[in-house]
Amino acid sequence: MPEDFNARVIREFRENDGKVGPPFEGAPMILLHHVGAKSGAERVTPLIYFPEPDHYVIVASAAGAPSHPAWYHNLKTTPDVTVELATDSGVDTFTAHAEEITGDERDAQWDKIVGRNPGFGDYARKTEGIRTIPLVALTRAA
Repeated sequence: MPEDFNARVIREFRENDGKVGPPFEGAPMILLHHVGAKSGAERVTPLIYFPEPDHYVIVASAAGAPSHPAWYHNLKTTPDVTVELATDSGVDTFTAHAEEITGDERDAQWDKIVGRNPGFGDYARKTEGIRTIPLVALTRAA
């Protein structure tokens, strides 16, 4: 059976100190470890992140699918996660707390994200107004 997309990205991330090939080549990446809301099983999802001074922002785009990705629902149930973060000097692993960004703060953050990575704007258009793409802040645990 061929390797699935996420498994390939996770393997590349771990084999290359956080660097991956297309379509995420050159993008800042994390591996998000989260707990399945129904199964209780640990899951790992590769995601692009956007650094802010006191947290990292991830986007629950699901590539413009009509529903939120499973990891988003998992974070709503169990917001404490482990993050493998690609840095210039390798991979930094830490625990974090996930919290959805809402309201005006979400809208301002969304504008910044789409300005840096217009593909997320394409994902929003693909949802055809069915949903607003959530943004989640990952804040390092003390």
